[in-house]
Amino acid sequence: MKDYQVSTKELLTKSQSLIALALMVIAMSILSDKFLSLDNGWNILRQISVNLCLSIGMTLVILSGGIDLSVGAVLGLSGSVAAGLLKHGIALPMFDVLLQFTVSGALLSGVCVGLLLGLFNGFAVTSLRIPPFVATLGMLSIGRGLTMLWTGGFPITGLGSSFGYLGTGTWLGVPMPVWVTSILVVIFVIVTQRTRFGRYLYAVGGNERAALLTGLRVSRIKLWVYALGGGLAGIAGLLVTARLDSAQPNAGLGYELDSIAAVVIGGTSLAGGRGTVLGTVLGCLIIGVLNNGLFLLDVSPFWQQIVKGFVILAAVAVDKAK
Repeated sequence: MKDYQVSTKELLTKSQSLIALALMVIAMSILSDKFLSLDNGWNILRQISVNLCLSIGMTLVILSGGIDLSVGAVLGLSGSVAAGLLKHGIALPMFDVLLQFTVSGALLSGVCVGLLLGLFNGFAVTSLRIPPFVATLGMLSIGRGLTMLWTGGFPITGLGSSFGYLGTGTWLGVPMPVWVTSILVVIFVIVTQRTRFGRYLYAVGGNERAALLTGLRVSRIKLWVYALGGGLAGIAGLLVTARLDSAQPNAGLGYELDSIAAVVIGGTSLAGGRGTVLGTVLGCLIIGVLNNGLFLLDVSPFWQQIVKGFVILAAVAVDKAK
């Protein structure tokens, strides 16, 4: 009987995010007759796609025992660089050459910008021994400044239908952002659960000193983690830019908070070493359903922020209680 009670408690603990999502869906469907519709379902999935990209990277970082406050700024800079290269190219006055970029080249450049900024974060954390909070806070400021320099403070618009297809197009009736994030979820579920890198990641986050003593290259693992986080933020920047057909200088402002919230709500411990990518997917869905439901109920955006803040506090309180 006691074993049954323990197993039931463990099952409820592991399923708390799924239970919370189910209760929220039931409540919203009762309160709004527009909620349970196919169009609204696709709308929710499309809306959470950007946050999910960021949150997958944030999950890796937090699992390693770190934090990344720069993902919103990396998103903005990556999208701006891709848009600028596609629209204007890049001039090399020394050789009297103007390099023009195709859509594929611009997309690849945006992802590379994210990877490089993530690598810089990892270098600051591992080689310079700067605490992750401070290192990524510095990158947040650097990224915002570089975005303003690149764009001159003005949006870059008119990027063309081929680029915009990434953000607004559909394939087999499914929006492209949903395809992109679904593929990323599958990849990183496999990476974290079925690969040696994933096992090492949990080991580093669970007990970094023990990981060092067992011979793991902790610095290299953390470097890869921050690089992947930056690359995923770069992909998120491309999705935002393609959806708006415009690179906004202030794109991604405050996105790091939603990302951290989704990761924590999904059950990943801020202490590191515990959590899953699928849990983060549930966390993103909870935030997406909450935002969408409050919008359908015509709740003031200011109250939406307050409600979201209480949800984050509740999730952290539950994590500490466990």
